[in-house]
Amino acid sequence: MKRTVEDRRKALLERYPEWRPMCLHQLLDEAAGAFPASDYVVTDQRSWSYAEIAARSKAIAGGLLKIGVSPGDHVAVIMANYVEFVALKYAISRLGAVCVPINFLNRGDEIGYVLTQSDAAYLITMDRFRGLDYLAALNDLAPGWARQGGGDAFAELRQVVVFPASGDPLPDQVMLFAALEDEQAPFDGIDSPDAHAVSDIIYTSGTTGTPKGVLMTHEMVLRAAFGSVYARAFDGGWRVTFSLPMYHVYGYIEGMLTVPFVGGAIIPQRAYDPEATIAAIADHEVDDVLLVPTMTVPILDALEQKPRDLPSLRAVISSGQRSPAGIWDRIDALLGPDEVTTGYGMSEMTATMCMTRPDDPAEKLSTNGRMRDAGPAGDPAAQNRLAEIFIVDPATDQKLPAGQQGEIRARGHCVTAGYYNKPEETEAAFDKNGLFRSGDLGWFDEDGYLHLSGRLKETYRCGGEQVMPTEIEDLLVRHPAVLQAHVVPVPDTRMGEAGAAFVVLRDAPKVTPDALMALCAENLARFKVPKYVLPIALEDLPVTPSGRARKFLLSERAVQELGLADQ
Repeated sequence: MKRTVEDRRKALLERYPEWRPMCLHQLLDEAAGAFPASDYVVTDQRSWSYAEIAARSKAIAGGLLKIGVSPGDHVAVIMANYVEFVALKYAISRLGAVCVPINFLNRGDEIGYVLTQSDAAYLITMDRFRGLDYLAALNDLAPGWARQGGGDAFAELRQVVVFPASGDPLPDQVMLFAALEDEQAPFDGIDSPDAHAVSDIIYTSGTTGTPKGVLMTHEMVLRAAFGSVYARAFDGGWRVTFSLPMYHVYGYIEGMLTVPFVGGAIIPQRAYDPEATIAAIADHEVDDVLLVPTMTVPILDALEQKPRDLPSLRAVISSGQRSPAGIWDRIDALLGPDEVTTGYGMSEMTATMCMTRPDDPAEKLSTNGRMRDAGPAGDPAAQNRLAEIFIVDPATDQKLPAGQQGEIRARGHCVTAGYYNKPEETEAAFDKNGLFRSGDLGWFDEDGYLHLSGRLKETYRCGGEQVMPTEIEDLLVRHPAVLQAHVVPVPDTRMGEAGAAFVVLRDAPKVTPDALMALCAENLARFKVPKYVLPIALEDLPVTPSGRARKFLLSERAVQELGLADQ
């Protein structure tokens, strides 16, 4: 019989009556001791228990130690949702090193920027994945990398290790990932691991100087993961499926790091496919699925065309983007979960900090939830929350009462201390009261539920991924035909938001919008490629008195020109 939310939380508190700071690998070892034979990572081919993942992580840690990884070293990782990614994350923790997960959709220059800016000492990368050839990119960026690491191009990079995702033969001199794990003396972990040390540097976006590496500690990510388990009331053995990449806080914290607290399992998928997600729920008796609305809608469409009972499914979270009208009724009708939740968060807040509750009435799903109660992982001084969120007048820094719109700002256990090696950006990210500036606009209702209403800053999210317009603009103006480029967000039914690039063109040489889109596709991750390229005359460009483009007016113009007003 399914237990109530209250009973599930009570059982969780029996295991964790108070919060104990720990590092990532200590959580895994604790779970391996309590649930050694229980599934942790499940695929269609086989399952790995907690004891097996712990043993693999110790073996990989021994291999990393042998090639010289030391406490504080930055280990960059380009890897999809393989079981090896999970074991590797914990192995890096055992050494007291820092993981720098890189978006595997990034292209050569984007990868090169992160390797340089993060001071990566080691890189563990797939050879190829989803049509992207990472070794070819390394050949261009740092010739001779297989023998000498980063060479002159990346002075800090000592060693590259290749995970052969494609199965194709590799040059003899390449160090393979298997060499880290095979026949190595296992390493349990460094003496006196520091739970408050940085565990991850997670980059918010792409290529030319604008990406920022968010500093996260073991304490931050584990408190946030426990907060999700507590708020969503995970039951014992909770099974979660997702195709969200684990280099991102959503898949990493809400997926990989939550289930160890209850001896549950993750069923990670390497690529999003609606039918495959439905099959995973049915075949692996999944309790919970993590989605963004751009994933949810195709799954619902597939179930509408081919209905299927999913009796194991207890919970659905659909979050991270604006949700289209009618989605909640469709989730109830087609997926049939007991509980549906949505929320608000960002990397700088260690994932979700506002969320609706599993037992909230359905009408609350039109909000972005209220500040998440994390139980013993929360701050008693902040009503057991991991972060306090305020609505602030961006002009005066004054906090605003319920019902008034302003910028969303935050402080607390799970708010980052700043960005790696970016002191100016870090200073600018906090106001005079020490509150982190989200750049998002919203308001609280009288019940304390957050309502997002827009963005103060110019970034936008396409398919859940944050996009920096400046890096697209910098690329476009490198074309000899482009005088100016201004990228703005427009609503998109499938992706939540998409980019529209307004370009002021020179008389010569000639270029077509399709050619400019192809330029972006060749040099940028797919989620950054604008969906529309719109030529505009220089005299029609709305500008401020200082000559800067007024982007909110360009967004309005794009919506009208493209007929997107109904979206």
